[in-house]
Amino acid sequence: MRLLSYILWALLWCCCCWPTQAEVFTSIGQMTDLIYTEKELVQSLRDYIQAEESKLASVKSWASKLDALTRVSTSDPEGYLAHPVNAYKLMKRLNTEWTELESLVLQNPSAGFISNMSVHRQYFPDEEDETGAAKALMRLQDTYQLDSEAFSKGKLPGVHSNALLTVDDCFDMGKTAYNEADYYHAVLWMQQSLKQLDAGEEAVVSKAEILDYLSYSVYQMGDLPRAIELTRRLVAIDSSHQRAGGNLRYFERLLFKQRNEMNKDYEAASEEPIQLGTYSRPKDHLPEREAYEALCRGEGLQMNDARRSRLFCRYHNGNKNPLLLLKPMKEEDEWDSPHIVRYLEMLSHEEIEKIKELAKPRLARATVRDPKTGVLTTANYRVSKSAWLEEEDDPVIERVNQRIEAITGLTVDTAELLQVANYGVGGQYEPHYDFSRRPFDSNLRVDGNRLATFLNYMSDVEAGGATVFPDFGAAIRPRKGTAVFWYNLFKSGEGDYRTRHAACPVLVGSKWVSNKWIHERGQEFRRPCGLTEVD
Repeated sequence: MRLLSYILWALLWCCCCWPTQAEVFTSIGQMTDLIYTEKELVQSLRDYIQAEESKLASVKSWASKLDALTRVSTSDPEGYLAHPVNAYKLMKRLNTEWTELESLVLQNPSAGFISNMSVHRQYFPDEEDETGAAKALMRLQDTYQLDSEAFSKGKLPGVHSNALLTVDDCFDMGKTAYNEADYYHAVLWMQQSLKQLDAGEEAVVSKAEILDYLSYSVYQMGDLPRAIELTRRLVAIDSSHQRAGGNLRYFERLLFKQRNEMNKDYEAASEEPIQLGTYSRPKDHLPEREAYEALCRGEGLQMNDARRSRLFCRYHNGNKNPLLLLKPMKEEDEWDSPHIVRYLEMLSHEEIEKIKELAKPRLARATVRDPKTGVLTTANYRVSKSAWLEEEDDPVIERVNQRIEAITGLTVDTAELLQVANYGVGGQYEPHYDFSRRPFDSNLRVDGNRLATFLNYMSDVEAGGATVFPDFGAAIRPRKGTAVFWYNLFKSGEGDYRTRHAACPVLVGSKWVSNKWIHERGQEFRRPCGLTEVD
C-alpha cells in the first residue's frame, strides 16, 4: 500500500522519468562518468598514435634501406646484376619483401580506437545536451549578472580558473542562442567572439561569419544604427556576401522611414562596445524574476536586526523522543514567519555517500506536470536529476526516515519516498509551491496535501545554489549535513503562499539534496487544526 500510495503521488506531483537517449546532462553526479570515459578515450588515442608512429618508423626504415640499394643498383644495373647474389636478392625483394611492405602499409592501427569509440559513443552527450549546457551558461549569466568576458576568461565570483572559452566557443554559444531566436544572448556572445578575434586570437570561424550573425541579432534587438554599421563592416570584408548587401539596403530604408515618421535627424551608431546592459533582457513568464535572481546574488535580503533578534538556536529532543534524548539535534532558526529552522548534523558523511551511491544509477531528468495538458514533461525552470529511494533499498533510508519523524513529530507513514536530486551545470528550480493548489481529487484524498517539507543538504556548493523565498526575501545557503524544515500549510489546511521558493542555479560546484514531503493524513493529533484559517 505504501508503494501504491507513492505511485499515485508520483503521477500527480513533480517526479522523475526514465532516462532517454536524448536526455540533457543535468547531473554532475552522472557527468563525472563522462570525465573518466574521456580519460579512457585519450589513452586509447595515445595507443593509436603510438601504433601509427611505430608503423611509420618501420616504413621509414624500409624506405631508407631500399633507397640505399636503388642508388647502388641504378648506378650500374648490368654490373650490379652480374653478381648472382644481387640478382637473387632483387627477385626476393620484389616477390616477397615488397609484398610484406604493402601489408605493413595497409595495416590499420585505428581499429582499436574506433572500436573503443563505438562502445562509448552511446553514452556521449548529443546536440540537445550541448544546447542545454549552453543555455545553462546563459542562465547563470542572467541570474548572476555576469558578462560574456567573465565566462570566457574563467572569472566567476570567488573563483578564477583556466577554464577558458575560445573565439569558436563563444561563436557556438551565440549561434545556439540565435537558433533559439534568443537574440539578446546571441548579441552578447557574438560580440565576445568578435572581441577575442580582433584581439588576435586564432579561430576557425571567420570575422565575416561572426558579423553576419551579430548584425542581424542587433537588428532584432531594435538597434538599427548599429546593425547598419556592423553590416557595412561585413560588406567591406566580403562584398559578395549573399545576404549582407540586401540586409544593408533593407536596414537603411527602414531607418530612413523611421526617421521620417519620428521627424528625427540621423543618429550614428553608438561607439560604446556592446556589453551586459547595452540592451534590455526580454521579459519572461516569471513575475518575480528580478526579486528571485536578486536573492540568488545575495541582494534584497530582508534580514534585519529586529528580525535577527527573534531568531534563536537550541537543542531539540523531539518532545523527549527516545531517538533524540541522548543526542538532541542542534536547531537554528533561519526565519521567524513563516518559521523555517535548520538542523545541524542531520546526516553524517557516511550516510550522505550511501544515499548518493543508491541514487546515482536511478537519476533521471526531473519533470513537472504541464498545467495545460496534464502530461509529465521536462521544463527549463526545473533543471536537475532526481531519484526516489524507499526503506527497502537500504537500512540507511529507514534510519533517515525515523530521524525525520523524531525531529518533526510528524508521521512519515503517509509521506512520499525520499527524493534525491543532483543539480549540475546551471541546475535550478524556479519559484514554485510544494503544496497542491488544484482541487482535491482521488489521489489527493489518499494522503492529503503536502503539509511540510524536510530538505537535506548533502553537499556544500562553492557558488550559487541557495534556497530562496522571494515573497519575504530569505536566502538559505546549502551546508553539507544540515537540513531545513518548514510547513507548507497552515493548521487549517490552507496553503501558506508565502512558502513559494526556488533553488537558485548552481554557479560553481555540485549540489546534492534529498527531501521528504510529509502529507496531512495521520497528523490529526500530531498537528491539530487551528482556530483560524491562518493559525
